Amino acid sequence: MIIDDSDYEGDGRGGGDDERSAFEFGGSSLFSAPYLCEVPGSTRGVTYLSLLYDIAQLLSLTADVKDSLEKVLMLLAERLHMLQGTITLVSPQTGELRIEASYGLKPAERSRGHYVQGEGIVGHVVQSGQPMYISNVSEEPRFLNRTRSRNLSKSDISYICVPIRLNRQVVGALSVDRLLADPAQLEEEQQLLFIIAMLLGYAAWEAQRKMDEKNAVPGRPKGFIGNSEVMQHVYAQIMQVSQSQATVFIQGESGTGKELAARAIHEASSRSDRQFESLNCAAMPESLIESELFGHEKGAFTGAISVRKGHFEQADGGTLFLDEVGELSLMAQAKLLRVLQERSFERLGGTVTLHVDVRLITATNRDLEKMVAEGTFRRDLYYRLNVFPIILPPLRERQDDILPLAHYFVQRFAAEMRRDDVRLSLAAMDMLQRYDWPGNIRELENAMERAVLLLGPQSLILPQHLPAAMHVFGDAGADSSQPAKRRNSATLQEHMDELEKACIVDAMDACNGQIVKAAQALGLTQRILGLRLKKYQIDYRDFRHKKQS
Repeated sequence: MIIDDSDYEGDGRGGGDDERSAFEFGGSSLFSAPYLCEVPGSTRGVTYLSLLYDIAQLLSLTADVKDSLEKVLMLLAERLHMLQGTITLVSPQTGELRIEASYGLKPAERSRGHYVQGEGIVGHVVQSGQPMYISNVSEEPRFLNRTRSRNLSKSDISYICVPIRLNRQVVGALSVDRLLADPAQLEEEQQLLFIIAMLLGYAAWEAQRKMDEKNAVPGRPKGFIGNSEVMQHVYAQIMQVSQSQATVFIQGESGTGKELAARAIHEASSRSDRQFESLNCAAMPESLIESELFGHEKGAFTGAISVRKGHFEQADGGTLFLDEVGELSLMAQAKLLRVLQERSFERLGGTVTLHVDVRLITATNRDLEKMVAEGTFRRDLYYRLNVFPIILPPLRERQDDILPLAHYFVQRFAAEMRRDDVRLSLAAMDMLQRYDWPGNIRELENAMERAVLLLGPQSLILPQHLPAAMHVFGDAGADSSQPAKRRNSATLQEHMDELEKACIVDAMDACNGQIVKAAQALGLTQRILGLRLKKYQIDYRDFRHKKQS
């Protein structure tokens, strides 16, 4: 069961968070009856006051904001029944949510703690700005266990998550695991954590300002989004090879970011202050590829009216990236091999030998080993290129990165189109994660641009805003820990159900989760809408992000 303070609307206990005093929540004082006087001789209220005092002292005396957040979590573990605790902050650069302080998590578990706004319990709390608790995490389907630090099949754990604010802006969330407790106890501790989160506002904001800077070195290379385990291996390879002059061979399907990886290697190398040249070999006709690579002299061929420097010459001292190198003809391969061996060449139509110092990075989506066996690619050139191979995984193997990438593209295109507060609906998120992305990141980028263009006035991306190819369903009973398998087609009823669900989500968002208003907008009775909400597992509390104070 999930409870948040929006459940109290209409009973005289509601009100905007900004109107509540620091020690009042939901119409009750944390330090007045019944909390201080529940049991004769109870000292719980005194304990809470002592904890708040110590946290305030700690925050005022600790200069290192990151250290102060870690120490606050340690205090909570000592004074409360906390098993684990995390402070998750919003990245100012990408909008991604990442764990920046934790208690009870191993480094690998902590590194997996990243979300997008609206995703899971943490994402919902940050997006809505409302606290919430879960009585038993094993019974809540929206609890992601992204860190994989809990065995949900055996866990008897309750979970509390509250927003961290500064100047009415949500900068992150404070969350704790504790032993199973009854709703009254959980609500009381939720109120306490809500107050503690207020005290953390400035320290969290200071830590938030530094988080992208911290993650840029030596973690993700510039320009990359996502922190899945398979990409962390790629990032490590990029940083490792950047410090050498070795020739790099990048392999991966189209749209996986091969040129981005090549630029990252160049920018992290000692050649970063020199030229980075890029040439797509598949885009050049065979008759022009030699001129593009090595340049030509005036009169070398019809139309050569002046001397032209090729990409090797322009990249002297820097880096040359040759994409789709598998498309080169055998003659072009022979000339490329000579440059790699001798670091010299002649312009087309010229007799002067030119010497260059160029770091070569190549890429392809073809199987060069197979081409070597077939005789369509030179074996000696293959070995020259394949000094340090990097394999970029397809997007379908980076499930944890799909939503952060989608969120990044949505924010980028929304800013370009001067749209505010554009976000992905839960149904759209589900579709993005079920799709297998044959076009990889490029396809995702195009899909998000299209979705932003099709948006209605509510600024919520719904399934109908996504391309038709994504309107497919996973096989029933698939392992939820793996991407669901696609079916080639869906029945008419499945398409109709999906459209009905999208219309309900749109209406619930427009009406801020008010079931009566949404039913009127849809022309349904409140009872029928309630049945539809149950059928599609839609929670009205997910749409309370615009609740009026």
